Amino acid sequence: MLHAVAAAGVVRRIQTSGSLARYESRVGDNHHHVVCRPCGAIADVDCAVGDTPCLTASYDNGFCVDEAEVIFWGQCPDCFPSHFA
Repeated sequence: MLHAVAAAGVVRRIQTSGSLARYESRVGDNHHHVVCRPCGAIADVDCAVGDTPCLTASYDNGFCVDEAEVIFWGQCPDCFPSHFA
């Protein structure tokens, strides 16, 4: 069921390394995610520059690129509070 909803573009499937798939309702824009290594919390991160800068590969090896994925990794405020003080 969720695969069909994701294929229809109603939700977006997110699966970071070492975790189960999650689904989000924020679709249709260029945003990325930040993941906390200790607890697995995930938050949205808006693209910092331009509309789709990550879709422009320096060399695409002949592929027709239609999506790129950027994931930032670190520690959330709960897991590393002294960093945010």
